[in-house]
Amino acid sequence: MFSQLSPNMLKTYELCPRKFYFKYIKNISMPVNDEIFEFGKNIHALASYYLRGENIDKMELALSEKEKIVWNYLKSLEYLAYEVIATEYNLSVKVGKSFFGGRLDALVKKDNRYYILDYKTGSIPKNAKFDYQTIIYTLAVKEFFRTSEISFVYLDLKNKSEIKIDFSKELENEYSSKLIQIENKINLEEDFAKKDKCSCEYSLICY
Repeated sequence: MFSQLSPNMLKTYELCPRKFYFKYIKNISMPVNDEIFEFGKNIHALASYYLRGENIDKMELALSEKEKIVWNYLKSLEYLAYEVIATEYNLSVKVGKSFFGGRLDALVKKDNRYYILDYKTGSIPKNAKFDYQTIIYTLAVKEFFRTSEISFVYLDLKNKSEIKIDFSKELENEYSSKLIQIENKINLEEDFAKKDKCSCEYSLICY
């Protein structure tokens, strides 16, 4: 049905199959909070330029006070001093019959260990270890770079904290199994529009 399934698609399906239907099958978009979106977008762009070694002096001068606080914290973290492998990098992996993928904020390396960095200007997932973003990005890095020495690091820029998940063989099996399970649910779905209504932002157009 889909050429590639992203973490957001899978999380949307689990939250509300009707929302999944409207957003990803009918391609209906709903309004978003532009201020929050732009804030996160600016920080991600700045981090990407910085890691690529580009001159960001003018960009830093244009930051708001709130953005400066968040950016100075992010820039001070040890991960940004590691070897840079990629920033804003699209990566995918095939598990079961489907491809899963998305865009990494950054991939850095120290010694033989790869670190997947994910900047959060909002909040870190409640169950970060088994969040679809953790699962898909970690399996994709393992497959593409042929390594199991991987840590996924969520950086909570608002609360100045982090969560680090170290990959293991046990997690690999659990991750693959979880992707195959939701892949089967989506592929077996006959009609998303027949699901019960919920209170998500698409509830106004449910019928």
